[in-house]
Amino acid sequence: MKPLKKITVLLAEDHAVVREGLCALLNVDGRFSIVGEAQTGREAVELARTLRPDIILMDIAMPVLNGLDATRQILAANLESKVLILSARSDDEYIKRATDIGAVGFLEKQSGGDVLAMAISEVAKGNLFFSPGIAKRLAGRRPRSTSRAGVAGRKASAVLRARTKTVEKLRRRMISGLSIQDAARLARHAFSQGIVESGVVLKIV
Repeated sequence: MKPLKKITVLLAEDHAVVREGLCALLNVDGRFSIVGEAQTGREAVELARTLRPDIILMDIAMPVLNGLDATRQILAANLESKVLILSARSDDEYIKRATDIGAVGFLEKQSGGDVLAMAISEVAKGNLFFSPGIAKRLAGRRPRSTSRAGVAGRKASAVLRARTKTVEKLRRRMISGLSIQDAARLARHAFSQGIVESGVVLKIV
């Protein structure tokens, strides 16, 4: 049997001890291959252009060029790499800025190795991923109307692995009805409407 292609990952983190820990966690999992390590935002942009990894795990607080600006430059270059933010700062404003520029997920550095592995796997499939704590916090701060609760209930069904056809039909209906084509904007809408609760994965077309 032909071995599955590994998901290539570029680590952009200025603290060596954190990079070493991330490498150790991901190397244990046979699905990933660390192809490069960047210590500054500028280096992350350069390595992204030369290595073209599947996933870039990006810290926000990077020297020379911060992670958000580095992400903006990487995505502006029309690379196929997907950027997953990993940061100790998970303020609403940071999350909004990250998704505004096209990041496909946001992880808190307090996340465990299992969540990290799941996040990388999901964004590699084309899904969005947010730490459970972020999803719960953002959804919990919005007041709910009856209509919002109904949508939240349907989203919960998706999270609880409802029938695939039902979930796909709902997802397409939401995107079509809202005229949303961009994954990041769909994620922000889900948060603002209180749709996303305990679910951290949002599958997109």
